[in-house]
Amino acid sequence: MFKNLKVSFFLACKSIKRSNIGTTVLTIAIMSLIFVNLIFLPSIVEGIAETIEQQTRDHIYGNILIEPKEDDFYIDNVDSLQKKITRLPGVLGTASRYMVGATFTHKDKFIGGTLHSASPADEIVVTKYHKGMISGEYLSESDTDEIIMGLDLTGEEDKEGDEADLGGVKVGDKIEVTFSNGVIKEYRLKGIFSVSKMGMDSFAFITEKEMESVLGSNNQASQILIKLNELGTEKEFKKKFMELGIKEKIKTWEEKTAGITEVVVSSFRIITLISTIVSLIIAVVVIFVIIYINTIYKRKQIGILKAIGIDQRVIIRSYILQALFYCFSGIIIGSILLWILVSYLTTNPISFPIGTIRPVIGTSLITQSILSLLIVSLIAGFIPSWKTARESILKAIWG
Repeated sequence: MFKNLKVSFFLACKSIKRSNIGTTVLTIAIMSLIFVNLIFLPSIVEGIAETIEQQTRDHIYGNILIEPKEDDFYIDNVDSLQKKITRLPGVLGTASRYMVGATFTHKDKFIGGTLHSASPADEIVVTKYHKGMISGEYLSESDTDEIIMGLDLTGEEDKEGDEADLGGVKVGDKIEVTFSNGVIKEYRLKGIFSVSKMGMDSFAFITEKEMESVLGSNNQASQILIKLNELGTEKEFKKKFMELGIKEKIKTWEEKTAGITEVVVSSFRIITLISTIVSLIIAVVVIFVIIYINTIYKRKQIGILKAIGIDQRVIIRSYILQALFYCFSGIIIGSILLWILVSYLTTNPISFPIGTIRPVIGTSLITQSILSLLIVSLIAGFIPSWKTARESILKAIWG
């Protein structure tokens, strides 16, 4: 058996050495690009999913979100609840928010949206809106007549406004806010933020102190966002919070974003699947054609080898080894190209409306790509060599 393998390896090496250098280089180049494509496009899709999840954690839900009980409009005794939560080791911080519907008006332009309250000191720990300020400043604890708004609400100054924004208001402009309880107040626009086009730029914030004065409430909240030290410990802490006797609804960011992520990413994954299938078909065709031409060109040689007693399985294995040579050469060169590409995009991420996207490559993706390319190479190398090697000796020699 080992002797037959040595013969197959010898025949494969001789065939590769004597093949056209340009054809060999081109085949390896195609296989390497196929390997890159098998990994790169799915890694971008995974990067999109990761960015969506990170954006929702950083701006909407935190790691864990507490909401009012089924029949309640607000969470009560928020201060006591936050102190109870922050005592647990592993909890980085909490931020309570009021959420109310409001209408924002500037001159003759008006738009409806969601107005949140913010306790700036807490929000800076839990969320990252303060890092998304593109104009003006973030809120401070003492602000009672100032508001910050997302770019989707304010509109861009240099662009013509539409019905979906206020036409490009600037920092310092006066914004009239009509609250859902009928209260109307005027605020100075202190800052404009832009963090993501996933609806987060259509939010507006005033301080918690100001919101409570308008609503006439105290020590309540529409939701409490919880930031943990470690990602992946959400289920463990959810159980701990329930053991503390918290009766409100407790949900992890994964539970809140499962549907959102799936809707956005599912269409990209269909494109990825199609691209993967096409890439594998190209790999099959390329190797099949190379091996098929090689076997047709060397039919007489194959006949002579069989005539001197070389088993046809040895001949078939020699061509399979050639196919594997193209496969593994493509994987090695492709891995180098992929490393260069991923390294560049890690430091220079792609800018999408939802945020910056970096490729995310897991071990399972690499393994799956290598195995799929290996399987199609084996198939593409076996079929033409088996078809030619099984011909009779006289037919092969005489053509």
